Amino acid sequence: MTGMITVTVFKKSGACRGFVCEGHAGYAEEGYDIICSAVSALTVNAVNSIEALTGDAVLAKTKDGFLEARIEGRLSDKSRLLLDSMVLGLQEIQKNYGNEYLRLIFKEV
Repeated sequence: MTGMITVTVFKKSGACRGFVCEGHAGYAEEGYDIICSAVSALTVNAVNSIEALTGDAVLAKTKDGFLEARIEGRLSDKSRLLLDSMVLGLQEIQKNYGNEYLRLIFKEV
């Protein structure tokens, strides 16, 4: 089973402004892949939390194996913390399970 999740984190002046998450980890068969589940939980929760807990405008697009989210306009401290927390969780997954399942890319925008 092969695959990889790639998360591209968009930063502006050091602050996370959004991300694109795409692919499947290929760690286990569908429905049992703990890496896909963890990455999905972190990324979807970050978007849902920004929408529910901040006044920031987040534009999100999703389809199977793909999630894109970008903060439009003002970036509050709350959104910044939520996105930094998501990145921290993703970095821990990458550290514990390896680069063959999850690749993080940081891109200045």
